[in-house]
Amino acid sequence: MKLLIAAILLTLTITAIMRYMRGPKTSRRSSAVLQRGQPLPDFAALDEHGKTVQLSDLRGTAAVILFVRGNWCPFCSAQVENLTAHYKSIVDLGGRLILVTPKPLETTRRVAEFFEVEFDFWLDENLAIARQLDLLDEGGVPEDYNQEYGSDTVWPVAVVIDRAGTITFVEQSKDRSDRPDPQVLLRELKKAISN
Repeated sequence: MKLLIAAILLTLTITAIMRYMRGPKTSRRSSAVLQRGQPLPDFAALDEHGKTVQLSDLRGTAAVILFVRGNWCPFCSAQVENLTAHYKSIVDLGGRLILVTPKPLETTRRVAEFFEVEFDFWLDENLAIARQLDLLDEGGVPEDYNQEYGSDTVWPVAVVIDRAGTITFVEQSKDRSDRPDPQVLLRELKKAISN
């Protein structure tokens, strides 16, 4: 089973890389809302059980928050896989790892379960959070997936917040395939916790 999931992730990654190499190099300006030293604006999402959760529920806990495009994105799936090696370190530090995604959580959750980690998955079903944080990627879903997922998604971004909800680190992907190094996120979380 592990071999099958690894083969699927590899196939999806190769397919995405080939599409990326053929397609235009897409980049976008940085979000004016997400600035280091500023509070991350409060927002509401649904957890994987359909319960409403608020960013403000995290007060008192430092966190790494990743805005991921969806379970169809091989770069996002690879990011989840890469973070599994660091999940225990994040939890041992007293931090949380939250993935905010605009579309169904099932595939991403299965990948996390496969690697035996308990990431928190929050759903931005109508892209309200993406709009609020200036992260909307209009037309960012490949046409092959439009019927199931729609055409819009969120631009990939990693944010680290301290216990007060202040942004201590933010990295917006330069293009749709770019993701931050998990070691950098862990280092930044350590800084956020120690301050």
